[in-house]
Amino acid sequence: MSGHSKWSSIKHKKGAKDAKRGKIFTRIIKEITIAARDGGSPDPEMNPSLRLAINNAKGANMPKDNIERAVKKGSGEEAANLQEYTFEGYGSNGIAVFVEATSDNKNRVVANVRMIFNKYGGELGINGSLSFMFDRKGVFTIERELLKDWELEEFEFELIDAGLEEIEVEEEEVIVYASFDSYGDMQKKLDEMKIEAKSVELQRIPTTTKALEVDKAKSVLRLIDKMEEDDDVNVVYHTLEMTDELAAALEEED
Repeated sequence: MSGHSKWSSIKHKKGAKDAKRGKIFTRIIKEITIAARDGGSPDPEMNPSLRLAINNAKGANMPKDNIERAVKKGSGEEAANLQEYTFEGYGSNGIAVFVEATSDNKNRVVANVRMIFNKYGGELGINGSLSFMFDRKGVFTIERELLKDWELEEFEFELIDAGLEEIEVEEEEVIVYASFDSYGDMQKKLDEMKIEAKSVELQRIPTTTKALEVDKAKSVLRLIDKMEEDDDVNVVYHTLEMTDELAAALEEED
């Protein structure tokens, strides 16, 4: 299972956008706030969802004061108004786009998402119409340093019973993929192994991707970029294949 994941083609743009630290912090603060609100306790030891959200914040080097304020916000009026939304649609050339957002104003987020789709050559669809094109996976990012006492094959073997589907080995990180149904089992297994993931997420992984010519692909990426810049949008998933030619063209722009 070790090696370059078949899903890694979607990660180039995600990595580029994640360089915007302020956007990451905004997303994580919302995650902490909702986890504190819905998890039944502001104590991370009593609230697993909050514990994971705080771990993700630490993995992103969020200051402790920011984390504490987000937890306190979970019991306030602002948190009561926060709701999670998903949107499905198409970019140009038949590329499926799945948007996850968190907002305190439904009318605003709906209007903004629709406007971005329309302005950049896409079309907002009906919820549920594209969900079959994405598999929801638990994604656990672990620093390789934490696995220095493990042989990778032995580490993989330990995780099989917890629902391991794929492992992606990078220079500084190991990324573990598990099915949505095995998400909790995988977290429990890593806890038992005393391995704390740098980040734990539920991601929507495309079941198939579509390659486009560079100019056409860039048109789709403009839509994705603008969508990700919206304050209410947390993450955008898509079925555009990150070909070597497209990756090279984007690196030249940087």
